[in-house]
Amino acid sequence: MFPTFADPKTDFVFKRIFGAEERKPLLIALLNHLLELEGSHCIRDVQHLSLEQHVAVPELKLSIVDVKCTDASGRRFVVEMQVAKVEGIEKRIVHNGSKAHVMQLRSADTYPTLCDVVGVTICDFELWPDGDEGGHPKVPMLSRWRMQEQHCGALGLPQVQYVFLELPKYAAGHEPQTVVDKWAYLFREARNLDVVPPALSEAPFRDALEVTRTATFTPEEWEVYERAKMAEQDARGALAVARQEGHESGELSGKATAILAVLAARGVSVSAEALARIEACREPATLDRWIRRAATAASIEEVFAGPADPG
Repeated sequence: MFPTFADPKTDFVFKRIFGAEERKPLLIALLNHLLELEGSHCIRDVQHLSLEQHVAVPELKLSIVDVKCTDASGRRFVVEMQVAKVEGIEKRIVHNGSKAHVMQLRSADTYPTLCDVVGVTICDFELWPDGDEGGHPKVPMLSRWRMQEQHCGALGLPQVQYVFLELPKYAAGHEPQTVVDKWAYLFREARNLDVVPPALSEAPFRDALEVTRTATFTPEEWEVYERAKMAEQDARGALAVARQEGHESGELSGKATAILAVLAARGVSVSAEALARIEACREPATLDRWIRRAATAASIEEVFAGPADPG
């Protein structure tokens, strides 16, 4: 049975909501709400930019960095959805925002003509998971970052700024009150909803949710969506396996190092063949036994001795 609403965190649906020219009001609303702009400071219109900045990197294939726009003042926005915490994510986000700034030189004659860039990243994970003594996040769900002078606290160098919405930090339940909470609720819960809930019954949230209604998908669009979800699951699985293998590899390496350190401290020589055997062992229990024996063994042969030890 098809879900009523598709997951807005997938590449296809995210672009369907915010990347289409006819749905620019949804992108404008998202930017105004996440940047907390009001009155005369509100963004009134945007123009979508090309995707020339996107670089296909296998490790970053879960990152959606394809909704880029500029407002009437020339300020540029890079809006992305990041659904997996890949290695170096913070550096990549800074690189992406900086690149959007320097790439303007292709069309600008001098530095003063460069426009500011705001990177907006929606994370389906906690980028800053640390909490305070009361269990509350030190960095709130919606955070904004820019340069600050470290002695007096003065703000400056605003040319590149960053905004983050960390979805796991959402804590308003099924009754979000603020506009930021409503966006977080929509991103998190859309695929689990059967009807438009009262909290999302007004624009722009209702309109964004309606875009995800699967009944409006053509068979071809549904197939694209399904492939996107499968690719996301496969990539998440690959990341999980890589992290587990990395953890296990680090654990084994640490045990091997411990064996060698104990033997070195006791003056027991280790041949090249013995060193290779220790480093090649992939059995934690065996390495643990060798660690214990290294504390009393007079030779490397005594470390390896014993019928219970697999080679």
